[in-house]
Amino acid sequence: MDSLLAFLHNLSFMLVPLMAAIVLHEYAHGRVAYFFGDPTAKSLGRLTLNPLPHIDLYGSIIVPFILFLIPGGFIFGWAKPVPINAGKLHNPKRDMALVAIAGPLMNLCLAVISGLLLALFLHIDPTLQDNWPPQPGVEPRQDLQGMLLVPLTAMALFSMLINIVLFAFNLLPIPPLDGSRVLVSVLPPKPAMALNRLEPYGMLVVLGLIMVNSHIPILSIYIGSIQQVFFQVFLSEFLP
Repeated sequence: MDSLLAFLHNLSFMLVPLMAAIVLHEYAHGRVAYFFGDPTAKSLGRLTLNPLPHIDLYGSIIVPFILFLIPGGFIFGWAKPVPINAGKLHNPKRDMALVAIAGPLMNLCLAVISGLLLALFLHIDPTLQDNWPPQPGVEPRQDLQGMLLVPLTAMALFSMLINIVLFAFNLLPIPPLDGSRVLVSVLPPKPAMALNRLEPYGMLVVLGLIMVNSHIPILSIYIGSIQQVFFQVFLSEFLP
């Protein structure tokens, strides 16, 4: 029960950064595709910042909830992919790589912005380190600065962490993740076709990696090393 209450409490600070990260990731794919000649996402109403068209029942709700129930699990999810018609792109092979990389790069930009905001908030009030992330059952600060900066700092922290995870995870060269799309665009035809043939099984591979992460922490080491770089760059003066 305590873990559930802590999760729901943290979710109140995670929800907006999570929705922004997922929606802007998919929006970036659609916007770059539209720039290079493919209006498919726009014509289907997916070139929007409204989160509702991007929510996937399984990837955005069911799978993350099931993974949360598994002790030591790696919580992961995905949005409904923006439809792309490669045949309508000006230069399909080149442009598909740019469309694919646009999503992770959007998450990288959001992580950088969040890191800058986090450093700014801590610079304004260094005592925020003693009060965030806000914990359930702990009396919040009553001063105006505390009531504003404590939740904003927690949201900036979660935003940075969420976007780093999405950036790093989507660069894995496993279909249908964005890293595989980029790799297919630069590989010779035969290896590219072989990689594409793995797509029906790609999500099983991804879920398998997540499931074994608690025993063989390959993902945690990979993503954690990137997170460590961000903490050193943006928060080195605040770290003990």
